[in-house]
Amino acid sequence: MTHKLIRRLGRPRDTGMTTAEYAVGIMAACTFALVLLGVVKSDAVRSALAGIVQSALGIAG
Repeated sequence: MTHKLIRRLGRPRDTGMTTAEYAVGIMAACTFALVLLGVVKSDAVRSALAGIVQSALGIAG
């Protein structure tokens, strides 16, 4: 009986994200980008990346 009722009424369509969901997703992406930027600009990470690049260039050269 439930299947007949669902077929008769139809299922609600989920066609995609609404504007509010897009806004929340964009805000989350921007927040993540700012946190990542802060981490990459920190002295410890900058030193580690420089060391990796220098050792890679030393091996290649």
